[in-house]
Amino acid sequence: MEKFKADGGGSKEDSVVERTARHLEELVLEGSLAPGDLLLPERELAIRLSVSRPTLRLAIKIIEDRGLIRSVPEGRIVAPIGRAITDPLMELMSAHGMVVDDYLEFRYTTERMAAELAARRANDVDRAQLKRCIDAIDAAHERGVEQDEADADVDLHIAVYEASHNLVVLHVMRALSGMLRTGIIENRGKLFQRPQTRDALRAQHRAIYEAIERGDAEAAGEAAEAHVRYTHDALREVNAAEARLHVSLRRSRGGRVSTKSFDEKNGSN
Repeated sequence: MEKFKADGGGSKEDSVVERTARHLEELVLEGSLAPGDLLLPERELAIRLSVSRPTLRLAIKIIEDRGLIRSVPEGRIVAPIGRAITDPLMELMSAHGMVVDDYLEFRYTTERMAAELAARRANDVDRAQLKRCIDAIDAAHERGVEQDEADADVDLHIAVYEASHNLVVLHVMRALSGMLRTGIIENRGKLFQRPQTRDALRAQHRAIYEAIERGDAEAAGEAAEAHVRYTHDALREVNAAEARLHVSLRRSRGGRVSTKSFDEKNGSN
């Protein structure tokens, strides 16, 4: 958290309490404070913000009342706002293939835009975070730990959203990333169980990273869209293979509603 001077900026009518509360709100909005982050202890936070502890308490009360901060035994955390779309309707929708297609179609456009913006706007801090994410993907890939690689995949996408410096993209896609992790829409675990798919996804992530790193917006956008389209096709393939397997199993078991066939039991003529 950067040093903040509560006595600077704002109109004369603004109180120090209001400016402190607004500063903390802005940290949440820009993503510097993420859902679940534990705030510094009160004394240290007051020093960091250059305000008195009574002023800080009043500012915290304001943003607590707005639902942005929550008290827990360990202190105060950023409330779990915008972390994931968990409405039961989403789970209902996810059971229908058409909705999954619509969701991925939405990602074609959004991922492309985010990558293009990241290539144009990423700074040294953003690029360092992207590098950590791609290194984590490589490390998990080499270890053959599928879940770690899937998690690092999501982390890279979030880093791209952050590097886009578009707050709407960041918060909408950060919420959707919760569904990515839990597999509500995409069962990414199945994808990472296939070595050839894991290899392809790793190469696609590196293509996105390298295009952003060199500031090539067109290449970054194309790589991001190609990646989502590949994921879409791979999921269709996985789901179709599973459906065929289920049919084969039902055939072998008589659909679980029959015993041996009449002909087998009585002998065919």
